[in-house]
Amino acid sequence: MSSLFLRTLRDDPADAEVPSHKLLVRAGYVRRAAPGVYSWLPLGLKVLRAVENVVREEMNRIGGQEILLPALLPRDPYETSGRWTEYGDSLFRIQDRKGADMLLGPTHEEIFANLVKSEYSSYKDLPVILYQVQTKYRDEERPRAGILRGREFVMKDSYSFDLSDDGLKEAYAAHREAYQRIFERLRVSYVIVSATSGAMGGSASEEFLAEAEVGEDTYVRCVESGYAANVEAVITPAPEPIPLDGLPEAVVHDTENTPTIDSLVEWANGALDREVTAADTLKNVMVKVREPGGEWELLGVGIPGDREVDFKRLEASLEPTEVALLDEADFAANPFLVKGYIGPKALLANGIRFLVDPRVVSGTAWITGADVSGKHYVDLVADRDFTADGTIEAAEVRDGDPSPDGQGKLVSAKGIEIGHIFQLGRKYTDAFEIDVLGENGKPVRLTQGSYGVGVSRLIAVLAEQWHDDKGLRWPKEVSPFGVHLVIANKDEAAVAGAEQLAADLDAAGVEVLIDDRKASPGVKFKDSELIGVPTIVVVGRGFADGTVEIRDRFSGETATVPVDGAVEAVLTSVRA
Repeated sequence: MSSLFLRTLRDDPADAEVPSHKLLVRAGYVRRAAPGVYSWLPLGLKVLRAVENVVREEMNRIGGQEILLPALLPRDPYETSGRWTEYGDSLFRIQDRKGADMLLGPTHEEIFANLVKSEYSSYKDLPVILYQVQTKYRDEERPRAGILRGREFVMKDSYSFDLSDDGLKEAYAAHREAYQRIFERLRVSYVIVSATSGAMGGSASEEFLAEAEVGEDTYVRCVESGYAANVEAVITPAPEPIPLDGLPEAVVHDTENTPTIDSLVEWANGALDREVTAADTLKNVMVKVREPGGEWELLGVGIPGDREVDFKRLEASLEPTEVALLDEADFAANPFLVKGYIGPKALLANGIRFLVDPRVVSGTAWITGADVSGKHYVDLVADRDFTADGTIEAAEVRDGDPSPDGQGKLVSAKGIEIGHIFQLGRKYTDAFEIDVLGENGKPVRLTQGSYGVGVSRLIAVLAEQWHDDKGLRWPKEVSPFGVHLVIANKDEAAVAGAEQLAADLDAAGVEVLIDDRKASPGVKFKDSELIGVPTIVVVGRGFADGTVEIRDRFSGETATVPVDGAVEAVLTSVRA
């Protein structure tokens, strides 16, 4: 450690909010170079390489072949797929000296697809799985939490190409199992949830989420059935339609000073001869949407009044369409939008697209805006008094909601996305017309899968899941060293004994970090706990009596062993 490029810090960095960010900086694993951009120092790079190796081993195990594509990419393939526009502001767009548009790769579906097209022409060449471990770039609006959400990150992305949908399903299943082995080897606590495909496209999609309170992804699961999904992918069970015959007529009421759901419910319970809750009201939320390369258009979203719009669910339902809230200029330009009293009738009369929550089924009666200040409809019936243009998953999902599989209630938790697998199908092979000659002599359009693992993000996840109040605690599979040997005795014989023990362990195949600094034992002990190597060996006062200490960073247990049996005891601890 006297020559290792390492400086530990006693205080948390000012911009750090989550434990992994604080500890990885304090322990000298990473250093911030710019917002969302980090340098990997020797300790951090060793952990990063260890995670990469686990990923490589499991990818090779399913027949993946590693290649490396450039991070600097031409515009044309992304223009062909539509993602030059769809990615929006998150894409790093640059120009070379000749003015040609280029980008820093966020993901490589297009490039892999074109590579396979250029190399393969026969059914005999398929199936194939190609992968890379490479740096990716996304211009995050708000990079945060250190390497958890950065603008530059390391990802393993792999791509399968098959002749049939059945072949794609087999490749998808192989990746799913490989990912489970990766995360189990890394000792990551995770769940697999149904997910949306987003800008990636395709059909089947699942996320691997590391369980963490600091996670930005909310997922729900049903304890009774095992159902699990990212909230963006939850499908709301729709109630049965209600026959329209015999339903009361819609009536406009004076409802002065009721611009909020709470005030409207208070009025209704005083004015109507029935009990009314917020769930009986229809809240109509206005947003504006823009197709990639298109113009802004108004969109009305109707949801039960006891719910809020979940913007992530709304965006996922409309992706790749851009979504924004209306500003004052938008309301001024559309005077039929009366704040607090917006109803379906004015939207439909003015040609505004109106999408509703799946609970707004035919025959349901609602208290909702009458498009005049101080007035609301009571008993406005869906499909009798207004007809929506469709349904949309935009309302928040709450604990206690019925599970979409009908077998229980949902509970929510937070997670960090560490892997995502997609059955892309033919989105990209159609875009680039990727055919091979089939067995019958006719062209066969290939089908593609895409599979990502956040390699650098996994280091932060491990730090989140494996730390205590003293510092990091690395699982042995990824620890930067096998043993952290602390010399806590200045006696020359103790120093020589520690160096000999380190040499013997090195000869036995164990990497040793030896703290030979001119620092106090207290400083050395604190750093050993902060750095997080799982096995700590202390050559201290007991050396004069022929003993050394072995400390387990996970259990906190300490064992005193004879010097002459120390190598065997340490090896037992390291390999346990």
